Amino acid sequence: MDVLVTGGCGYIGSALVPQLADQPDIDTVRVVDDLSASSPRNLLGSGLGDDDTLAFRRGDVTEYGDVESATRGCDTVIHLAAITGADSTHDRAAETRRVNYDGTENVLRAAGKLGVETVVFASSCNIYGRAATTDIDEETAPEPLNPYAETKHEAESLLREAADRYGFDATALRMSTNYGYSPGMRFNLVVNHFVFRALTDRPLTVYGDGSNWRPFVHVADAARAYAHAARHPDQWTRDVYNVGSDDGNYRISEIAELVRETLDADLDVTYLEDEHPGPSYHVDFDRLAETGFEPRHTLREGITDLADRFTDRHPASRRGPTAE
Repeated sequence: MDVLVTGGCGYIGSALVPQLADQPDIDTVRVVDDLSASSPRNLLGSGLGDDDTLAFRRGDVTEYGDVESATRGCDTVIHLAAITGADSTHDRAAETRRVNYDGTENVLRAAGKLGVETVVFASSCNIYGRAATTDIDEETAPEPLNPYAETKHEAESLLREAADRYGFDATALRMSTNYGYSPGMRFNLVVNHFVFRALTDRPLTVYGDGSNWRPFVHVADAARAYAHAARHPDQWTRDVYNVGSDDGNYRISEIAELVRETLDADLDVTYLEDEHPGPSYHVDFDRLAETGFEPRHTLREGITDLADRFTDRHPASRRGPTAE
């Protein structure tokens, strides 16, 4: 299997690429990234330059020529490249559409033209918006509240249409909110942000009253899900899956308390009740069980690991990424 990972130097990509490179059924892993929000340094320790298994190519998914060139010779594509940070996309709506929608269109066009067999697309549970039910499954009508969610939802439609047109296997992974360590760290994710603030003796700031729900999944488990879907498309037969776990649903106020408790820190939690708390969605993951995949990490373990790595107590923080 020859795999292309778009956005492979990013937060999830830098956890995914070493996992793929370590699999005996994968011959080559090709990474394409425009480096606008990441660095090739995030792939250090994952085999880059050691042999022919891993190759990096600088390219932009909004440029069709870059995408076609990177896709040539690959039979599987994992499309991660995107503008992320849902709240921030209100101020960059045009750029978000250009990358998340137009870029996906380019990836699917190249995949169809070049005979790619499997496409795995990074979608998000953020598309559910502020759903009233606490049993959101894949049949729940999305109500996206920001350009990020809107473009992810619309790109899912592109994926279905392209799969019908070109005949490749395709699935969209509606990912829970990620947390945890990866070489391409993001600090604008709530758990990572809270742990960093806790370790620097700053209050944890919660927008609204903290009652809004989010599902959470460790970045290593997110990477494992993408790798599993790419390597076993016969087990991921639906066009879309929520990815996470039922016990990974938390209120934001509970996240703040768990960080304080796990780190045994006397932290102030500030609630900005006049601020909009953003989306709220409590998600059901029964369909995911059909694939044979399940997350391994708990939130408490992830918080402890982040604290160890941020304070250089974890040996792996000095060695680079470890494949699972």
